[in-house]
Amino acid sequence: MHVKLFSLALLVGSVLATGCSNSNPPVASGAGSASNLYVVSSEPSGAIPVGTARETVTDKQEVTLIGHIGGSEKPFVDGMAAFTIVDPKVAYCAAAEGCPTPWDYCCEQNEVKQNIATIKVVDSKGTTVAQSAKELLGVKELSLVVVQGNAQRDEAGNLTLLATKVFLKDPAK
Repeated sequence: MHVKLFSLALLVGSVLATGCSNSNPPVASGAGSASNLYVVSSEPSGAIPVGTARETVTDKQEVTLIGHIGGSEKPFVDGMAAFTIVDPKVAYCAAAEGCPTPWDYCCEQNEVKQNIATIKVVDSKGTTVAQSAKELLGVKELSLVVVQGNAQRDEAGNLTLLATKVFLKDPAK
């Protein structure tokens, strides 16, 4: 009987020791370890406003942009690390004006058209990360971000940035 209890105690002890080992540290969710691949702690230099970039940046050019997350009522793409940013020079609607969604720039829609870019946070293979940008980066509407990556231009002149680095200049706007 004592041998069986001793064997059982050894088995339970080894299971507990294995379960508590540090060989596979836990993976943080949300703005934890995964975002560290994309969120940088120092601001990339040479950031240009979105409006300037729309006028000067060419396809596949590496560029650093600055802008507020917004431009529509829903600037984030569900289930993907993709969103739109608007040039900081464009004034967003003030909540005091009775605007429930100031990030949609409803007061300045004509101005937004020439001052907006789509941001796709991409992995090392160039694939858009399949996680909400809000969770991955810890941002929300009107957060001021600096993003760095390669530009994509389409025939209509729209600008998309395949971002590999994101700096949260004002994440909690």
